[in-house]
Amino acid sequence: MTIQLTVVGLGRMGANIARRIKSHGTGDINISVFDVNADTVQAVAKEGFTPLSSLADLAKYNNDASPQFVWVMVPAEVTQQTIHDVAEHLAPGSTIIDGGNTFYRDDIANAAYLKTKGINFVDIGTSGGVYGLERGYSLMIGGDKKIVDRLDPIFKAMAPGVESAQRTPGKSGQPSQSEYGYLHCGPVGSGHFIKMVHNGIEYGAMAAYAEGLNLIHAASQGIKHPTAVGDHVETKYDFNMAEVTEVWRRGSVVASWLLDLTTTAYAEDPELASYEGSVSDSGEGRWTVQTAIDAGVPAHVLSASLMGRFTSRGNDLYANKVLSAMRKKFGGHQEVKKK
Repeated sequence: MTIQLTVVGLGRMGANIARRIKSHGTGDINISVFDVNADTVQAVAKEGFTPLSSLADLAKYNNDASPQFVWVMVPAEVTQQTIHDVAEHLAPGSTIIDGGNTFYRDDIANAAYLKTKGINFVDIGTSGGVYGLERGYSLMIGGDKKIVDRLDPIFKAMAPGVESAQRTPGKSGQPSQSEYGYLHCGPVGSGHFIKMVHNGIEYGAMAAYAEGLNLIHAASQGIKHPTAVGDHVETKYDFNMAEVTEVWRRGSVVASWLLDLTTTAYAEDPELASYEGSVSDSGEGRWTVQTAIDAGVPAHVLSASLMGRFTSRGNDLYANKVLSAMRKKFGGHQEVKKK
């Protein structure tokens, strides 16, 4: 039976999700597309998708025998409103999929709202970013098992596949769902919960790489060490940052895709001169820390990495001024000006 899928939101990931499903699917998935930008809809439709001129066009796919699915892939701040708008044009039995980065608590609220209309809800944490079209997407899925199972052809088309990584030692026979690169994590909210923690870990891993490479960079500038007699000696190395990250990519315990991307960045811009060092946070890191607090679970690294992003944006400048003022007042210490 053909699956009717509409992708709503054709931005950085939405359009590529449609393309990935079309190119890796089995042909039994009919894909329509919609975006608030009509020009974007027409451009993507030229690649073989059915364009919708408005969300009202969803009504033509209402079919009791084969309920439709709508994948919402829009910015977090407009996700809930988009879900409500989409629901106005769907028949009972249809399913709305939220594939964006939504707080799992909001999933529960959205599912409860849709239940009053007889509409199913599935939340999917989608990892892969701009590389997902080529590499596939790692999918963390929450929702009713019967609905999730019906969507399996879509998930299998989107996922990286078993061949994307070596099988874990000891595993044999038919690969598990997770080995394909997608996993039904549990009821509504569970998919986005796992993706939230995934992104919190990402914050910590990125911070660890950044701090370590900063220390290596400092050694390239020279580090002064005090000696037993009170003077100083300087240790200075001429490290090539691109080559350091390159060697770590091969056989090292810290090898990862994040390190691959870091090495690419150094190859393109050895001094990282095109970057200002102001790092944004998109919500998941905050939600992870908030949830850790609610659960009473220590999350030292994840919390510190989030605070580090705040620092990168200069949000500690006033606090540092206060520290400098106190130090001067109680000890007469003069502030050392930056060179």
